[in-house]
Amino acid sequence: MTAGKGPLQGIKVIELCHVMAGPVCGLMLADMGAEVIKVEKMPNGDDTRRTVPPKIGDEAAAFMMMNRNKRGIAVDLKTEAGKKILYRLLETADVVTENYSRGTMERLGLGYETLREKNPRLIYCAISGFGRSGPYADRGGFDLIAQGMSGLMSITGEGPGRPPVKVGAPVTDITAGILGAMGILAALHARHQTGKGQMVDTSLFEAGIVQTFWQSAIALATGVAPGPMGSAHPLNAPYEAFETKDGWINLGAANQATWLRTLQLLERSDLAEDHRFKEASGRLVHRIALAQELALEFRKRTSAEWLAALEQAKVPAGPVFDVLQMHADPQTQAREMIVEVNHTAIGRVKTLGAPVKFSATPGGVHRSAPIFGEHTNEVLREYGFSPEEIGEMATARAIHRV
Repeated sequence: MTAGKGPLQGIKVIELCHVMAGPVCGLMLADMGAEVIKVEKMPNGDDTRRTVPPKIGDEAAAFMMMNRNKRGIAVDLKTEAGKKILYRLLETADVVTENYSRGTMERLGLGYETLREKNPRLIYCAISGFGRSGPYADRGGFDLIAQGMSGLMSITGEGPGRPPVKVGAPVTDITAGILGAMGILAALHARHQTGKGQMVDTSLFEAGIVQTFWQSAIALATGVAPGPMGSAHPLNAPYEAFETKDGWINLGAANQATWLRTLQLLERSDLAEDHRFKEASGRLVHRIALAQELALEFRKRTSAEWLAALEQAKVPAGPVFDVLQMHADPQTQAREMIVEVNHTAIGRVKTLGAPVKFSATPGGVHRSAPIFGEHTNEVLREYGFSPEEIGEMATARAIHRV
């Protein structure tokens, strides 16, 4: 997939975000062709620039991952010159995103009510820890805290009685960014109909809650809070990881047909007649006993042998990869989920590819993350600031430029 203009070509996004949730939102929009200008704070920029190690050259690998496809400028919004710059950027912007604590933008004179008076078509997306309303609206946003309070950590881990475990990835940060992008797209559609912008408000807390659809369904129906089940599924069995002779595989024999094909492959037809396992509901109730029976069989052969046999039998199964194995997998490569782009200071660097493909308006990755202040001169000239004005702002330390 060659990077193209993308379905969001012509949409201008001003990103006032740092670390992860907000930058994920901008990343999604940029991958789909939006022009995203990242406005970094002074004097040191996005905190992710200091999330090291690792580095690639002198750049933080974490920052480079979250901010590809964006142009970057460095502006001190606490100065009058900095505010003047942002106001001008927002005059023609379609979207502004921010993930500061509640009240920060208002104190800078950049809150939603102020900005929509200047540009009624502006879509203002706020991504925070707990949302802009409610008793926790003033609390900061951290993935670990959101995972705990959303219930995710209560359903993640090896089983009852074990310590709480967070999901390995910062799933509420990433999901909040995706929800923000989804909300922006919906608001753009609404604006097409009404001509008016609006505020889009989502949070890490809500991003964690939406990950509990199955478990919340169970809790709302039964009044009982589900607990951790390791790799198993709360509504299907067998649907979990099994140890093999040389590693682990995942088995997804979740319906009657795949269950019976699995037993045929394992040469365990006796389990088909076991009253505990004949029906899907029984297999779920007796999941632990079922897993113990199946585990005995899966340890007899290697992962590769089992995966080949399960694929031939049309039983859903797959390996448990580490991240480097995932990067090297032919499906990852075929879907162009590892790509190379040019970085101003480093040269060719690898990053993750765009996860959504379009047949008629392909987006993609065409730009690496900016070095600090890389596009300040370029963007300010585009928005009508003279070389003399830019020089004066640099001297006054209202901006940083390369």
